[in-house]
Amino acid sequence: MAHTSQFIAEATQILAQLDQEAIERMVGLLADLRARGGRLFFLGVGGSAANCSHAVNDFRKIAQIEAYAPTDNVSELTARTNDEGWETVFVNWLRVSRLQRQDMVFILSVGGGDLEKNISPNLVRALQYARETGATICGIVGRSGGYTAQVADACVIVPTVNAATVTPHAEAFQGVVWHLLVSHPTLKAAETKWESASRGPLAA
Repeated sequence: MAHTSQFIAEATQILAQLDQEAIERMVGLLADLRARGGRLFFLGVGGSAANCSHAVNDFRKIAQIEAYAPTDNVSELTARTNDEGWETVFVNWLRVSRLQRQDMVFILSVGGGDLEKNISPNLVRALQYARETGATICGIVGRSGGYTAQVADACVIVPTVNAATVTPHAEAFQGVVWHLLVSHPTLKAAETKWESASRGPLAA
């Protein structure tokens, strides 16, 4: 019970400390992205890559923003890793996708990338390319010192309340924040199944 109580208490602390102004900035940037017909590219590795896949679904279906994640195509991902190297796997994918100024790159990551420590250099290279093209950059990360937090137009940093649980909280709160975004009145463009069902005949 001790670990369970502590983990829940930490999550409660994080929720209370989330930067609401950063979230609202992100809402505005995403609304602008949709209005100009830009595309949304989610980048992440490990558990964050799985979150990217889920986020693509939600932003396409609920917010009606054209969204993609390179990690959804395992054939291309592994071919590029094998032939070109891990560090350039995302930046070369963005080049083929013809990333433009009107688009957005959205990072989901624990650390946000760090070239000096050789942590997620593929994210850093992709972000450098995004800056060159003038694309908007957003992120949800667990570290303020990573590259994403340094260059993003809007970045939600999941507060660290326990150094031993940075990764699980960072990845969990990625989901909390992106679900907040797609359900925000400014961005939500389509009803979700159970919410609409509760107002109809299925409610009984």
